[in-house]
Amino acid sequence: MSFFIRLDDAAAQRDVDKWDKMETLFDRYSIKPLVGVIPFCKDPEMQQYAKDENFWDRVKQWQKKGWIIGLHGCYHLYTSNSGGLNPVHNRSEFAGETLKKQRNLIKTGIAELELHGIDAKVFFAPSHTFDRDTITALKRESKIRIISDTIAIKPYKKYGITFVPQQISQVKRIPFFQITFCYHPNMMREEDFRQLEEFLKKNKNRFRQYPIELVNRKESIWDIGLQRIYFWMRSRKTR
Repeated sequence: MSFFIRLDDAAAQRDVDKWDKMETLFDRYSIKPLVGVIPFCKDPEMQQYAKDENFWDRVKQWQKKGWIIGLHGCYHLYTSNSGGLNPVHNRSEFAGETLKKQRNLIKTGIAELELHGIDAKVFFAPSHTFDRDTITALKRESKIRIISDTIAIKPYKKYGITFVPQQISQVKRIPFFQITFCYHPNMMREEDFRQLEEFLKKNKNRFRQYPIELVNRKESIWDIGLQRIYFWMRSRKTR
């Protein structure tokens, strides 16, 4: 069993103190996560944070440490009510939008990262929602061939993309071969940091750098079954 950590919503407008605390914790236990960078954050909820003028230098420092940088949308704005291929939520910056618009979002986001010397290896959309056109846009406008999302027991290849599943939001042992824990540092409480550190102390040898290797394994019937169960359970909670 291997563990990975993904951090969402790294932007110039973020809770710098909490991100610093997370970085200190990861350095202590030699954790190298995936970090989702928002190139142009226009999310109204994140405008409460002061803008970090040294943000891009910080991202470059993370990259030098061996942290994997991901493109986390472009503006982090929800412009549709579609859940797409991975309907964790019924809101999206990508799913449900035209291919032309999605290509422009990817192109614009990648250009901004490259302008600052950042090499994005992975993509994941705000609220986990994307569709087939998102995948087409990634292929046409970037070199990214890995998406961090969907439910599965381990990475698989579909539509010419390697999907590294993201199964749970906080550290916990669940019966999968590889598990990605997804954290939003801006929203973390002191108790969340405490629980995370306790888990890291006990399981630090199982944590790996976020994988960026392409795979040929096909999506299995077990993966499909897990996805159906997961989304059925989510639909019952929202009734």
